[in-house]
Amino acid sequence: MRITKLFVSVGLASASLTCVAAPDATIQAILTKNNCLACHAVDRKVVGPSYKDVGAKFKDEPGAAALLLGKIKNGSAGTWGPVPMPPNPGISAEDAKKVVDWILAGAPG
Repeated sequence: MRITKLFVSVGLASASLTCVAAPDATIQAILTKNNCLACHAVDRKVVGPSYKDVGAKFKDEPGAAALLLGKIKNGSAGTWGPVPMPPNPGISAEDAKKVVDWILAGAPG
């Protein structure tokens, strides 16, 4: 009985260590297809800010969705430091809106 409890405890502990914040499959596919993950991650800074940080910064700002859509399509500079975000003209308006809605919802994973 003690061994069983030990194995269950170890299994649960190791499972919790391997959980990493990840978006749902639809958002993940959009981010992958458009190379967004080369510079951004859900919960940590890579080259650019994390999606959670972007959501926290803009969630209560009037016009945030339109602002972020513009940054995604046209690029941006100076908001998060010296490295500019390049424009992404190839992302569809529909996909960009899904990403922005996800970011403003707190980038849930």
